[in-house]
Amino acid sequence: MDITVKNAVLKISKAEAVRKETELLMKPYANWEEYLMPGPLSIAILGELVFISSNTDFSINKNPPKSGFKYIKYPDSFRASLMQVSNSGWIAFNEAHKNMDQIRLHSNNVPSYMKMTVKTLLQDNIQIVQALLPGQLENIRTIADECTRLAESTEKKFTDVILLIQEMLEACLNSKQCYEEDVKEVQLKLEEAKLKKESAEKAKAMAEKNFGKMDKQLDEVHKQFTEAMESMPSGWEMIGMNFVEGLSNSVNTLVSGAVGIVTAPIQAVSALVNHKKDKESNPYPANNIYSKSGQLLKLAEQIHSFVNKDKIKWSEVYDQKTSSAKSSWLKKQLQNIESSLKSEENCQAKEKSVVVCKDAMSICDLLTEFAPKNNCKPEQEKDLITKIQNLKAQTEQLDSESKAFTNSSSFSATPPQMAQNTQSGGKKSAAQMATDNARFRIEQSRAQLEKVQEMYQKSMENLEKNNKELSDILVTMRSCEIKEIDFNTTVKMLVKGLDAMGRVKEQWEKMVRFFQMISNLINTCLNTSLKRFISTADNIQGIQGYSSNAFIKDMIYTQAFNASNIANLVYMISGTYTEVSSKYLMDRVSSLGKLMALDPKNPTFEGERAKLANDCDSAQNEIYKLVMKRKEEFERDSKKRVDMIDQELLAVLPPASDEEIKKIKDNVQTGMKEITAAEEDQFG
Repeated sequence: MDITVKNAVLKISKAEAVRKETELLMKPYANWEEYLMPGPLSIAILGELVFISSNTDFSINKNPPKSGFKYIKYPDSFRASLMQVSNSGWIAFNEAHKNMDQIRLHSNNVPSYMKMTVKTLLQDNIQIVQALLPGQLENIRTIADECTRLAESTEKKFTDVILLIQEMLEACLNSKQCYEEDVKEVQLKLEEAKLKKESAEKAKAMAEKNFGKMDKQLDEVHKQFTEAMESMPSGWEMIGMNFVEGLSNSVNTLVSGAVGIVTAPIQAVSALVNHKKDKESNPYPANNIYSKSGQLLKLAEQIHSFVNKDKIKWSEVYDQKTSSAKSSWLKKQLQNIESSLKSEENCQAKEKSVVVCKDAMSICDLLTEFAPKNNCKPEQEKDLITKIQNLKAQTEQLDSESKAFTNSSSFSATPPQMAQNTQSGGKKSAAQMATDNARFRIEQSRAQLEKVQEMYQKSMENLEKNNKELSDILVTMRSCEIKEIDFNTTVKMLVKGLDAMGRVKEQWEKMVRFFQMISNLINTCLNTSLKRFISTADNIQGIQGYSSNAFIKDMIYTQAFNASNIANLVYMISGTYTEVSSKYLMDRVSSLGKLMALDPKNPTFEGERAKLANDCDSAQNEIYKLVMKRKEEFERDSKKRVDMIDQELLAVLPPASDEEIKKIKDNVQTGMKEITAAEEDQFG
């Protein structure tokens, strides 16, 4: 049974399946169709600004800043300044299209390099691995660095437009030509833009600081493995492999969580925007802490395997050959985790995880005390079993909370060396542990995909609301004759233009972070794991058939897989952007260029303006249809993934009691709800 379940788990956690699930889990955050919907509206607004600029001209240079204007080139002409905004917007959209197409082509090369990396890692000859791997990893890093440059270049172009609009709005306020209520609106918008800029800079600094720690975090994982294997008596292969699986989960969760934070900067930094200076405002310490949940769950499952109904299997707790209690070794691993947790900043996740660690160590102490002499009284044994069951529930809840926070898949890709070593120990407890874990993962995956669907639905509702706001201002503008368009209406339009450009720029910030993460993951492979692999003279053989070199190979695979996973996400996003941009944006951008080149007195000017307006409206409708189509695909793919897990895994599991299933569901829902409630409290 144990091997059958493990094979079924391997089948549903193939690299390609996990990549697809990552796409689903990240969809509410990495949804470029949604952020491109303001694209045609932004272009339409730029077109209307060209139209407005043909009206009577005046100066906005009445109260200039002491150091002069940084971005406005023609402060004596409001008309020329509006044309400057339109021109900057045209340049930004052109640059975005060109660069995103290059990013799409580059990111499409990563899977082939990843396949070569896997082939190399499966080689038994260390010299071949040492010779080939650095070059293969370097190829991925080169792609990441080039794509970072392209994304940063585009982000800068949108930033230029935003800064120009902000300076124009400030100049309009200073020129004292606004109505009083409009002054308040503009001031609020400028304050909001300033806060967004500050929070984006803080988010960027936090991300870079966290990426810089990746080497240290991986070093810690290697150290944990080495110490655990050196202190583990021979014959404890099953416990050893469970521990290694927990370490691998830890690395996967750590990276997935960082990707989640990067793809949802609004969540990550809204605490700063809203002036919330509480301990939750930096999400990275919580992410580092939640990454340990998989290890804690594996250790709790191991402790739980010592229980058979209402009895503890003392013969399995105490190894007569080595005269040592397995619970004593498990406690040492828990102490290492606790030490790592305590080094992180204080937050709610830390408090919970430390409590779980302490409870688990207390149980290990009792098991170690009673095991050698088997002198545990019935009431003590009953109490101890209750504590063990509670610990399992605690760790299942914490791991579900972790999955919700980090958006990491319940079924992570199994590294090749680990997949080849299916230790079962041939014991009933091993089969039971694999079965229990599989049941828990099925429920967790189902709950996760349901949660993501809810979030996707909310993001769609926000999209429609934001879109309506932008459309309303355009309707007002277009209903006006040129003579009716006053200065205040123009200012309102600039405010909306600032909003739309800000949303597009936000996505390019994400792109930059994506590629920095890929680059950092590969750097860590080259600078930490690979060097360790080359310099490991003493190849520790703590587990039969799974040496320290095999572990390092698996860690390199895990990091490279996560890098390719992010690249796959980028390929999906860049493909969407290029498709939308080609079909619905670039023709409108060209029309905008044509309109800017025309003399307003030219008879064709009004016709071009009307054509651009109509084209932008139809583009917006087409993008909306595409968004709805992708939403249907997302719902279909989510259902397909749940069905696949049910068919592959439920089919090989023995039937479970209703009470057992309810307990698992309750633990998963409790963990997931904790995060949802925390998000609503903090980010709502």
